[in-house]
Amino acid sequence: MTGDVGERTPDARPPVGGRWQTRAVSRPPRIEPSGDVVERIASTALELPDAYEEDAWTGVRWRVRAKTFAHVLVAQEGYTSASRDVTGATEPTTVLTFRSAGDELLALVNAGRPFYRPPWSPTVIGMVLDDDTDWDEVAELVTESYRFCAPLMLRRRLDA
Repeated sequence: MTGDVGERTPDARPPVGGRWQTRAVSRPPRIEPSGDVVERIASTALELPDAYEEDAWTGVRWRVRAKTFAHVLVAQEGYTSASRDVTGATEPTTVLTFRSAGDELLALVNAGRPFYRPPWSPTVIGMVLDDDTDWDEVAELVTESYRFCAPLMLRRRLDA
């Protein structure tokens, strides 16, 4: 029957209050970053004034006010990923995104692996986290990203 809920024809619309029937898309379940990685980043991020942690659509992010200054996730097949698109990685890869500006941004954009530049923001840098990660560098980058996002009053508290 034409017009039944769930039946699609070029000009048909579901009746008022009805819904289109959709087919489930088969995807692998999301892989979340390891607790160890989240804890390492959190140990820096949560020491910053008024910073807080929250679950993101995938992974975990750290924010100050309403601005995300760090986000860790696993880029994997079956989900849109700037990391996979830019780096060509095919295996699940843990990545951190953060904000940067000025000379540091320019240096990171041109540094190559483990850094990459996602196409969706001119101030965001991505970093592949793996066995070779320098966690002191991660702490510095997360702190600088916080400085980029935090209001002046909180940046002053950080410098006090």
